[in-house]
Amino acid sequence: MSKVISNSDILFLYDAKLCNPNGDPDDENKPRMDYERSVNLVSDVRLKRYLRDYFQWKGQEVFVAKQDDKSVTATDRIKKLLETDKIKALSTEQIEELLNHLIDVRLFGATMPLKSEEGKGSSNTFTGPVQFNWGYSLNKTRLVDSSGITSHFSSESAMEQGTMGKDYRVYYSLIAFHGIVSAKRGEKTFLKSDDLELLDESMVKAIPLLATRSKIGQYPRLYLRLEYVDEFTFLGDLRSCLQISPNSDTLRDIKELSLDVTLLCERLIDSKQKIKKVYCWQDSQLKLEGIREHNNFAAFLTKAGFSVQTLSV
Repeated sequence: MSKVISNSDILFLYDAKLCNPNGDPDDENKPRMDYERSVNLVSDVRLKRYLRDYFQWKGQEVFVAKQDDKSVTATDRIKKLLETDKIKALSTEQIEELLNHLIDVRLFGATMPLKSEEGKGSSNTFTGPVQFNWGYSLNKTRLVDSSGITSHFSSESAMEQGTMGKDYRVYYSLIAFHGIVSAKRGEKTFLKSDDLELLDESMVKAIPLLATRSKIGQYPRLYLRLEYVDEFTFLGDLRSCLQISPNSDTLRDIKELSLDVTLLCERLIDSKQKIKKVYCWQDSQLKLEGIREHNNFAAFLTKAGFSVQTLSV
């Protein structure tokens, strides 16, 4: 039997080396950037796509997915899931059936519009209990100076040379995400504790396992989920408690930097009575400043008296 869900805050860090973390379709698919501050941006939609793909890889059913490798409408997707040819509106029983089958809706929510043959339609909206801000790089980031690539194949059979194209990438970016789990919203989507266990696993495993040509070079570095004692507590965006050194666009590798977590540790200790459990994973190559436990965040938390579950990869 699944345990009662409490609120959680999520802090997730991964890095990107010589790749394109999130292409911007409005800007030649260049990595999303805040050019005024040299900050690399990644949308929450990009992160959720990794997670949904991992859920499918683990045999879970998701709503936002292709059907037989083809894009379909939401109406057709619902008909397929409910194994029916005609549907005008979802009954309570059908909603429960969909939620029980679709892990991404239980976690992230969804809008399910329905179109009927008569032209009238209906829509059901589920606000997901798990939400993420856009991610951003903790370090200053810049694009690789050269972006030109040549294809082996020509665009016309009469051409002897291959065609030219663009391949935009960042040199190095340490990206941080903040997320929440809302217990109240989880009641509406039938969120289960098993769902959160798979979410923890997917946050650590999905990105490197689902690499593509433009995405290879990305690896998780730190994951924390703070599970609170109730359904009312949130500490907020913990990225403001992190400082990277050096904060330079000349960084090229995880071994060239350290992350100061002094303020984060102080924030957690000050809020210790509100935190029921900490789910923690840390990559050994990430150097932390501000703790004495041999670069081990889980060891620090345990010594400080927190209930800690260390996640395995």
